[in-house]
Amino acid sequence: MNIWDAIHRMRDLSREGKDFSFSFMSCDLERGRSEGMVEVLHGRLTSREMGSKYKDADIIERYINLDTMEPRRFYQPLLMTFNGENVTMS
Repeated sequence: MNIWDAIHRMRDLSREGKDFSFSFMSCDLERGRSEGMVEVLHGRLTSREMGSKYKDADIIERYINLDTMEPRRFYQPLLMTFNGENVTMS
């Protein structure tokens, strides 16, 4: 699945109040490290970041992990799977 199709579908499901699974590679640019792959079994996207608040807000997706109720974020290019399907950049 193309990354943009996956993001679009994630946004649609979130608007409908439905959850989905996804995984991505973690990335902490401030600390220059990754904690590896993050797997979210039940998540939903939340509102986008304001462009002035975060440097890369245009490629950051905010979400809530419905299993832990933690608000988190990920970089779109690091999305690896959506509902069990591999995500590609093409």
